[in-house]
Amino acid sequence: MTNPFEEPTLEQLRRRTSMKWRAYPADVLPLWVAEMDVNLAPTVAAAIHGAVDRGDTGYPHGTAYAEAVAEFASQRWQWHDLDIGRTAIVPDVMLGVVELLRLVTDRGDAVIVNSPVYAPFYAFVSHDGRRVIEATLGIDGRIDLDTLEQAFARAAGSGGKVAYLLCNPHNPTGAVHTVDELREVAELARRFGVRVVSDEIHAPLVPPGARFTPYLSVPGAENAFAVLSASKAWNLCGIKAAVAIAGAEAAADLRRMPEEVSHGPSHLGVISHAEAFRSGGIWLDAVLRGLDANRNLVGALVDQHLPGVKYLWPQGTYLAWLDCRQLGFAEHAADGLAVVSDLSGPARWFLDHAHVALSSGHVFGTGGDGHVRINFATSQAILTEAVSRMGRALSGVQ
Repeated sequence: MTNPFEEPTLEQLRRRTSMKWRAYPADVLPLWVAEMDVNLAPTVAAAIHGAVDRGDTGYPHGTAYAEAVAEFASQRWQWHDLDIGRTAIVPDVMLGVVELLRLVTDRGDAVIVNSPVYAPFYAFVSHDGRRVIEATLGIDGRIDLDTLEQAFARAAGSGGKVAYLLCNPHNPTGAVHTVDELREVAELARRFGVRVVSDEIHAPLVPPGARFTPYLSVPGAENAFAVLSASKAWNLCGIKAAVAIAGAEAAADLRRMPEEVSHGPSHLGVISHAEAFRSGGIWLDAVLRGLDANRNLVGALVDQHLPGVKYLWPQGTYLAWLDCRQLGFAEHAADGLAVVSDLSGPARWFLDHAHVALSSGHVFGTGGDGHVRINFATSQAILTEAVSRMGRALSGVQ
């Protein structure tokens, strides 16, 4: 297959009406929110067109989505014991996370996250009345098991129930957790009575050189949950649906999920996501090859154009973490082009001076100040122009 990132032109992308391409003026190159600049996988597009042609736009039904995930997991991750009977469809990954946390924690209880981490972890957890406790990552962008153990102990000692919201693979650093790391996480969770909910939305976006391990496949994780979706890997975030999966010891908890939660996913979402997992593998492989080339390109461009900026090479996802602290941009908001209220520091500066939109590091929690997250799921021409603009802007002030 051709490289999916080289198919839509810049002119075609600018005609899109989604958040990525409409939140900023037309002269801004958007490398922020997690949308990919690709056309739909042909088999997925055909499934959606077929449903529309049939008028098949009613309520979702059945286990086709979970069955497709199980088949994919068996083939790609050698996870052969995903039990369809321990699954449920949920509106999307984050709403699924919230519903799972409601099953194992109460209002006021603690939920541990590894910061810096996907910003909605903070919002969704706190808005639902739970307390967020941070266990910061190591300087390598990976789980620091000693720090995690301390957070587990502190949360368990404060009374109430405790959950751990795992990001697997990790957003924004792109770390793909190893089997050994996840085994140690499971052992710690058992020891301290912590229930784990694993957000695995980026799981298919791991190249063969960095094997993805489903958390529920690890010994000791039988009382945990995972939530998966095709939304990131096949660019279906606008057609919502996800699958929640319970470990063997958590099946009774999952059965307590309110029945109306399964009414939230779109029927078209279930159809398209199931088709992606079922028949979208060849297209996904082309995406992974394109992302691998882009991952290397970003590294070369940062070295060439952004002296003083450190690029943390991501193992998985299509997101990269740039350490801009040596540039000395203060972490405060200022007037400018930004239409996103939580933009500050280097992300704000690059938007105002280079007309490149990035995600601001400070919203990812402790350890995020002075960083930006860059979405490299786009064409090499756009990536090259964006990082070159950033370099030229820096040259003008140095």
